[in-house]
Amino acid sequence: MADASTRRFFSEPACPAQRQYEALRAVFLDGQPQVAVAQRFGYSYDAFRQLVCHFRAACEAGNPPPFSTAARDSQQPRPARRRRPGRTSRPSLTPAP
Repeated sequence: MADASTRRFFSEPACPAQRQYEALRAVFLDGQPQVAVAQRFGYSYDAFRQLVCHFRAACEAGNPPPFSTAARDSQQPRPARRRRPGRTSRPSLTPAP
């Protein structure tokens, strides 16, 4: 049986990423209702519904969230950012010789 401090680590996550993970896990693995999970983890119901929606979309698109092992294990580089037309590069921070 786990002691109180170790149980609290999972039931009252302090880190935002862990809080999201535990809340999403409660919905998708434990089958708990979103309303109850939102209240338990301190989310408004509407904000939590958005979190669930974004999580589903990211997983379906093959872009798992940063707290997943698939994201951590992926060594694929990110695509280069496209510049908007008319934008110039930023000036160098090092002084010219």
